Amino acid sequence: MNRSKIDTAIKLSIAALFCALGWIIFASMRERIVDVGDTAPSFAVTTDRGLKLTPASFGGRVLVLNFWATWCEPCVAEIPSLEQFQRATASSGVVVLGISIDRNPNLYQKFLKRFQVSFQTARDPEADISASYGTFKVPETYIIDKSGKVVQKIIGDRNWNDPEIIGYVKSLL
Repeated sequence: MNRSKIDTAIKLSIAALFCALGWIIFASMRERIVDVGDTAPSFAVTTDRGLKLTPASFGGRVLVLNFWATWCEPCVAEIPSLEQFQRATASSGVVVLGISIDRNPNLYQKFLKRFQVSFQTARDPEADISASYGTFKVPETYIIDKSGKVVQKIIGDRNWNDPEIIGYVKSLL
């Protein structure tokens, strides 16, 4: 191979690498991260009870959308208080939906039975729904008002029995 062909091959390789780098930068800038004030992204999920839910399913109610996993210690710590929160606020029009990113269905089901979770739950093993919210670390919770707007984003675990959070959520009704 002569020198000019080698130079051309190197230049094309460098150009291809710059194009790939440009695409990576462009794609990362497009990644959506949902924040307070944003309209909650649409999703469709079938719960463990067989209900097909979308954000429209919660019209007129406040949705507490919690992303979690059984292997996440802060998630495990949070579930009992989230369960009590659901029981305390359900009659007011608050709905808790827990979406797990667990890949193992057996561990997931054992966890739900062990903690006697009564709020709506679903498994999203590919984390498609959480990714649409820009959530890549759990637990993360979005409080979504009756109009479908995110009014609070909570990163990390929370004591859902805190009177301030209960009062705040009830004030949204």
